Amino acid sequence: MKYSAFNLVRNALSHNRNWRPAWRSPDPKRQYDAIIVGGGGHGLATAYYLAKEHGMRNVAVLEKGWIGGGNTGRNTTIVRSNYLWTEASLLYEKSLKLWEGLSQELNYNVMFSQRGVYNIGHNLQDMRDIERRVSANRLNGIDAEVVSAAQIKKAIPLINTSADARYPILGASLQRRAGVARHDAVAWGFARAADALGVDIIEQCEVTGISRDGGKVTGVETTRGEIRSGKIGVVVAGNASVLAAMAGLRLPVESHPLQAFVSEPLKPVLDTVVMSGAVHGYVSQSDKGELVIGAGIDAYTGYGQRGSFQTIEHTMEAIVELFPVFSRVRMLRMWGGIVDVCPDACPIIGKTTVGGLYFNCGWGTGGFKATPGSGWVFAHTIAQDRPHELNAPFALDRFVSGALIDEHGAAAVAH
Repeated sequence: MKYSAFNLVRNALSHNRNWRPAWRSPDPKRQYDAIIVGGGGHGLATAYYLAKEHGMRNVAVLEKGWIGGGNTGRNTTIVRSNYLWTEASLLYEKSLKLWEGLSQELNYNVMFSQRGVYNIGHNLQDMRDIERRVSANRLNGIDAEVVSAAQIKKAIPLINTSADARYPILGASLQRRAGVARHDAVAWGFARAADALGVDIIEQCEVTGISRDGGKVTGVETTRGEIRSGKIGVVVAGNASVLAAMAGLRLPVESHPLQAFVSEPLKPVLDTVVMSGAVHGYVSQSDKGELVIGAGIDAYTGYGQRGSFQTIEHTMEAIVELFPVFSRVRMLRMWGGIVDVCPDACPIIGKTTVGGLYFNCGWGTGGFKATPGSGWVFAHTIAQDRPHELNAPFALDRFVSGALIDEHGAAAVAH
């Protein structure tokens, strides 16, 4: 104990100069076998699996700010796989299975807590939709069950199940394997693991242009000079359209602000995640005791990391409807992220019409839960120059063929 205290004092006085960095800070090389644009969870996971699963070690991750400074650090950390359509549910289930062993694989505690997720139903149509989705999940081997209002009340005593409620609770779907994780730990864990495999993680390196030679990419222009590569994977969340325009592409995505809030710390009162599409809100409690609250996106488009007061007010009304006792809780802070939304509420993961250029975007408000699975299939796509069977349905050309995967219902208030 004395030795540990001495080390803390010594490193504090030396401004942490003696601490070993979790990953290197190299200068960019002139050429790489692959470049990943975006140093969030998806980009870092892609680089990690490129190195681990496909032996591609000469890889760079370019981040315009700092690792995990974008949407990875601005979400509400919910992980689940109970989507409606087979294409989506299998992709998210792959991710959930990776989550279940991620701390061990990365040798880094990502604090994945399988505390379950309830999707509440308030009317007969809600319950029909819930039963349909639960049945679809079971057909795909995904755990799901329908629970009654009495079962919900027994598991969550604070929730309002009164018949006199404005939105009475009739039941819910429950995925017990679902839960939450620590967002920044996921970014740090993947960054450290990718670095250990030889990946260069280059922060403060903004991509300002994508270079092409005819129909193929040749590299990127950055604030730290030109970097060449014949394979470029772009994973930049809400800024995907901006990067696509650099290569002469137009993507069918809209970018919106998405807000979240945390309360003052409370003693443990909620050991699960509660979501409601009808009242349009969801809530969980962090290990620090804060209530983590969110809802849907702001209606307007934009790249600002903030939101409107109207959405804040609406979200608070939703949470108080479910948990009247929370009306006395003080909010601590709020923030916003930028989400890019596709017309069918599903992502784009695959090749583009430009050779060697790959995009992973359009996750809307459900990107965090897919982090390891997204990186796993995107790495396969980049390394093999063809999609894995799990992400083949999420190709960009589905918006031409009409083979959409409409997950608006299962996304509900998303997350």
